[in-house]
Amino acid sequence: MAPSIDLNCDMGESYGAWHMGNDEAVLQYVTSANIACGFHGGDPGTMRKTVAAALAQGVALGAHPSLPDLSGFGRRVMQISPAEAYDMVVYQVGALAGVAASQGARLHHVKAHGALYNMAVKDTPLAQAICRAVRDVDASLVLYGLAGSELVRAAQELGMPVASEVFADRTYQDDGSLSPRNRPGAMIEDLETAVAQVVRMASEGKVRSVNGKEVPVQADTLCIHGDQPNALVFANGIRAALEKAGIAVRAMPGGPVA
Repeated sequence: MAPSIDLNCDMGESYGAWHMGNDEAVLQYVTSANIACGFHGGDPGTMRKTVAAALAQGVALGAHPSLPDLSGFGRRVMQISPAEAYDMVVYQVGALAGVAASQGARLHHVKAHGALYNMAVKDTPLAQAICRAVRDVDASLVLYGLAGSELVRAAQELGMPVASEVFADRTYQDDGSLSPRNRPGAMIEDLETAVAQVVRMASEGKVRSVNGKEVPVQADTLCIHGDQPNALVFANGIRAALEKAGIAVRAMPGGPVA
């Protein structure tokens, strides 16, 4: 069977008068949308419009819950308990599920955002709380988590549908974690470099760390950050490169797809 991969993008992150991303253009190239639920970005109107735009393109709908940190865009670490994480995720996933239902649709997946995602990569109780919250809202939802992380392990232990996620625009550490954004070289801004990394992850299941180590990765779904200035260029170029390499681009099976 030919290899395949899902292309997901974080979007719907505009808030009030603050505009973020080029969502409608990027939606032409991705297969899954991770839609902000109001805690790090997004608002009720933006959620409604983003769901409608994704449905129009046949893109799978996903909730993108975050820590409650609008001014920090959800990227600042907060000390929260597993119970608090559970409540935050239930609240946000439920909100977007309601927006989707108002348009005759259902959610397909959930992917935590920013610091919440990165904290849960290595924090087992936090990862378990996030996964339980997703399962308790809708057991058919696919949990998107960093390949090799505690999020993926927690979802597997609960018997949930799960997708191991890799990144086009981030470099990797020797343990398979992402390089922290505050370190030099954490972000990949060159399209050719990103394409080479993506095609290798999808076809060979490997990525080279910043120290030159070959790290095994499971590449079920690939993230393109919608808030990056070159998101449209990356989405277009990466999809074209994957298809040229014979790698099918399609949404993950498991939950409802628009």
